[in-house]
Amino acid sequence: MGTPTPGPGKFSQRTDKAVSEANRDLPNAGYGEQAAYQEQQQGAKMAQDAGAPAGASFSDLFGNPAAGVTPLGAETTQPDTPVTDGAALGPGAGTEALSSSDTSGDKTRMAAYLPALMYMADNGNSDAARNLVRQIQAQTM
Repeated sequence: MGTPTPGPGKFSQRTDKAVSEANRDLPNAGYGEQAAYQEQQQGAKMAQDAGAPAGASFSDLFGNPAAGVTPLGAETTQPDTPVTDGAALGPGAGTEALSSSDTSGDKTRMAAYLPALMYMADNGNSDAARNLVRQIQAQTM
């Protein structure tokens, strides 16, 4: 069972309308407060239910979203690049083409934390800390 869906008629109406109806009159208003409240409400602009919000549409703001979609049967824009480029097997560059940066800087930064990690691995009861120390030592040695 899930959450029951609202039905037709009065049950499909928004709930914030009930709140606005309730705010038209002050409950338990003192002498003269109701008249002052009504006068303030008449002076203030109240929101009107106009259906769709006024203003620009999505297409007006961002353009046609379908314009950037390449159809499935479209001609390729890179005819000299094989489909398997970046894969471990097949023609084209291998998985090394997917590496976006040199990791030598990461190794030196990890080596700076090695003494603290070694202390944690030796004094704690953590296999994960010992394995991390071993991995860093293997990469930096």
